[in-house]
Amino acid sequence: MGLELFAHPFSSYCMKVLIALWADDTHFTYRALDEQHPENMVELRRHWPFGQFPLLLDDGVVVAESTPIIEHLQSLYPGPNRWIPDGETGRRVRFLDRFFDQYVMNQMTVPVFNAMRPDDQRDPFAVTRARERLLTAYDWLEANLGEGPWAVGDAFTLADCAAAPSLFYADWVEEIGPARPRLAAYRARLLAHPQMARAIEEARPYRAYFPLGAPDRD
Repeated sequence: MGLELFAHPFSSYCMKVLIALWADDTHFTYRALDEQHPENMVELRRHWPFGQFPLLLDDGVVVAESTPIIEHLQSLYPGPNRWIPDGETGRRVRFLDRFFDQYVMNQMTVPVFNAMRPDDQRDPFAVTRARERLLTAYDWLEANLGEGPWAVGDAFTLADCAAAPSLFYADWVEEIGPARPRLAAYRARLLAHPQMARAIEEARPYRAYFPLGAPDRD
């Protein structure tokens, strides 16, 4: 049976896991959650009733959520990349992984999902607050990113797996802008990373799904 990943190529959290799988050249079966394969969503819900993705099956063992999936892969299917180093560096990586997921990725999704709601169920207050928090996250990153090319020095880690899709989409929702040159340059390096570039290309056919309107860039 081996590794099976239930994922959609346009999902930011799926991109996060795909980057790690592809970078380590880990063999897995891609169970695409698209209109052509409705049986995959049925199978996903059988293992994980919340219906959220990505979801990894390892010989039938369920591993849910993107960070635990990458931790699982590093532990049981190690490759050339050390996604979570030991010691203080690893603790910084874990913190930034949480930062990108909670303060960038999750804030970015609030305006996106709000736009998908019926007009009478929209929440402009939540959208305004999420956009404010997203800008606060940008400013914190501009001031606190290190001098290396990646989030924590010279090695591409779990933190960068989280940062790449979160900043990719967040800039569509609320532009980073020229006032944050360090963060803008970091985003550009992430998008040029071979595995993120692959994720972007595989997701390109789905851009019409972006409810706020995908910008004509990236």
